[in-house]
Amino acid sequence: MNKSSHFVVFCIIALFMSVSVSTSAQNNVIWMSTSQSKQWENIDGLKVTPSNSVVADGEILLNEKMQVIKGFGTCFNELGWASLNMLSVKDRESIFKELFSPNIGANFTICRMPIGANDFSINWYSYNETAGDFEMKKFNINSDLNNLIPFIKNAQKYNPSLTIWASPWSPPSWMKYNKHYAAKIMLGETNFNGISNGLTKDKEGNEGSDMFIQEDKYYKSYALYFAKFIDAYKEQKIAIDMVMPQNEFNSAQVFPSCTWTAAGLSKFISYLGPQMGKRNVDIFFGTMERANAKLVDTSILDTQISKYIKGVGFQWAGKDAIETIHNTYPNLTLYQTEQECGNGENDWKFCAYTWDLMKHYFKNGVNAYMYWNTSLKKGGISTWGWKQNSLISVDTLNKTFKYNYEYYLMKHLSHFVKPGAKRLNTIGAFTNILAFQNPDKSIVMVVQNDSNEEKKVQLKIGTQFLAPTLKPDSYNTFLIKNNNR
Repeated sequence: MNKSSHFVVFCIIALFMSVSVSTSAQNNVIWMSTSQSKQWENIDGLKVTPSNSVVADGEILLNEKMQVIKGFGTCFNELGWASLNMLSVKDRESIFKELFSPNIGANFTICRMPIGANDFSINWYSYNETAGDFEMKKFNINSDLNNLIPFIKNAQKYNPSLTIWASPWSPPSWMKYNKHYAAKIMLGETNFNGISNGLTKDKEGNEGSDMFIQEDKYYKSYALYFAKFIDAYKEQKIAIDMVMPQNEFNSAQVFPSCTWTAAGLSKFISYLGPQMGKRNVDIFFGTMERANAKLVDTSILDTQISKYIKGVGFQWAGKDAIETIHNTYPNLTLYQTEQECGNGENDWKFCAYTWDLMKHYFKNGVNAYMYWNTSLKKGGISTWGWKQNSLISVDTLNKTFKYNYEYYLMKHLSHFVKPGAKRLNTIGAFTNILAFQNPDKSIVMVVQNDSNEEKKVQLKIGTQFLAPTLKPDSYNTFLIKNNNR
């Protein structure tokens, strides 16, 4: 067993060494904490007491239940699977158990996958590059058989109920005006691998334009492409629960990408809707990577389109549109679809930024939160030369792995907050907190101390009172069980 494996075992053991301290037989508290040392620990001596006259720094309002939480998860992509395949079978299986087995580790329940190539694929491909094949006779998912499908099936082995949704980064190249998978030329002509995307300046796409060919036969064929994808994965015993029609439809990128106008995307949804309806697959609008809520309005305000849309997905700058959309369309399900990706350093500073993102997304109504790269080789470099963070880093020389800081932060929420939980509103001067109530009525609070000194906080939960001393620069999860609540 390598050092990383010892550390994983330590974390799993620590996670379940629960401490019960109470004012009654019905009440117990589990307090998990982690800091830059990455060591999880149970902290003794924590008690819940009846509420007293002390002024609380923060209060969890048990009667103000907000959105329902559908779950937490990550993404399946080719470079993730390639990195995990560098490890021994024993280590790789320990990772999948930690990520996906219910109530073991991260407890991931909902994950994303690409439809065709994405920026962390091994190379460009689509499921049909035969120009003019509008009937999709040449459609196949052969490219996925060695990478994505084994990745997903290995996760399903540990959680057969795993929910999966999908989105494309680019349609087949022949369906685009520029006949190319990318939307932007590569500066310097090649990336670090010596690969050029081969695009010329006159073939670039631009935000606010439709790169997809705006003709009925192309819309109809592309909807059939989605349908064939759903059917092909069903044959592989993988059910796709939901699709989004385009990843980051405003962004022209050097990797697989395609810009759309909101109107163009809406028109496509009118073709996609009936095909997905036949297969009981939901459609979300997105993914939204801009702060402009009016982009969503284009589809939602059209009753012929909105009848197909069950939710909206947000990532990157799209986070600044969430509050408006949630307030305007309170019945729409909202997903955070991609954790901002970092720079491959996986450092503690970016972990703190991730916590700020989580607070923003949840306090503005999202129902699910997803990380992007599950695992990458150390350094996190994509095929097109972009360095990104990941939950797990693999040392390809020594054939070892480590869980990164952001993994432990994700786990602070995902292990304890169960599908069906409701976020609880909080008030008070202390705002560095997220709170939830699980279906079993237990209360989960995740709290950060962002100072370099110990901090005692006074937290009121209904008629109860909690006064923990938080270690410097730490994240803390409190699970309060009360069968009478």
